[in-house]
Amino acid sequence: MGSVTATVAPPTDSNVILWFRTFWAISRSGFRRYATYRQAALAGAVTNSVFGFLHCYVLLAAVGTAGTVGGYDRAQLATFVWVAQGLLAVILLWGWSDLADRIRTGDVAGDLLRPVHPVTSYLATDLGRAGYAVLARFLPPLLIGPLFFDVYLPTRWSTLPLFGVSVVTALVLCFGCRYLVNATAYWLQDVRGPMILWTLGSGVLAGLYFPLRFLPEPLQLALWLGTPFPSLLQTPLDVLVERDPPVTQLGLVALQLCWAVLILAACRLVQRRAERRLVVQGG
Repeated sequence: MGSVTATVAPPTDSNVILWFRTFWAISRSGFRRYATYRQAALAGAVTNSVFGFLHCYVLLAAVGTAGTVGGYDRAQLATFVWVAQGLLAVILLWGWSDLADRIRTGDVAGDLLRPVHPVTSYLATDLGRAGYAVLARFLPPLLIGPLFFDVYLPTRWSTLPLFGVSVVTALVLCFGCRYLVNATAYWLQDVRGPMILWTLGSGVLAGLYFPLRFLPEPLQLALWLGTPFPSLLQTPLDVLVERDPPVTQLGLVALQLCWAVLILAACRLVQRRAERRLVVQGG
């Protein structure tokens, strides 16, 4: 078989507008693609809501009569749980294997011949998917939770804009992590092992099952500075429930941005090495 040509270089200043138009078109196609699965979205929203009740009752039981635990009161924990259930489908910690499947079947060769870099193309599609998930999966738990629990409402004017920035950053960061896990298929072919490790590790270390503030402070610091996992869910949720003062919140979001840049750079580096490997192997 012949060699596979690597993707073209990123767009220059002269065609940056065309690049953004292409990115927007791919994002819209991603939105339309996932909008066709309405029954799956409804089933997912129901599942998230059911787990929201179970999870919320468990964490509220941990508070007991003390009133607070790990720096959260009962209302903050309720908000933490229900927003986490909604964000789970938006950020999408697991359940994405498009790249690995195309590598396994060889269809990835078509991605390498397109004028858009694979990382950029898959990111645009993922942003479109997330846009639909906000409507179909994020809003239902957000509306159901306050009907049955006392939730915490932000009191600072800067919280909601900062929360929005944090969520978008977490989405891009999580995409980069999932891309790296999928890219192991270039070398392993079968990625079930890395997928299982990612599923188990991301749920626990991202703060989905319990707030990471429940852990000892040295372990918290090691997780935040040494891994990107807390930036996936814990940071946006802490920003929303105003767990920390504004300066600390800005620092956590800045750390998120650093991790997102590093992970996306790692995605491009891994993709470049994978393309060289494909050329060496003859496609």
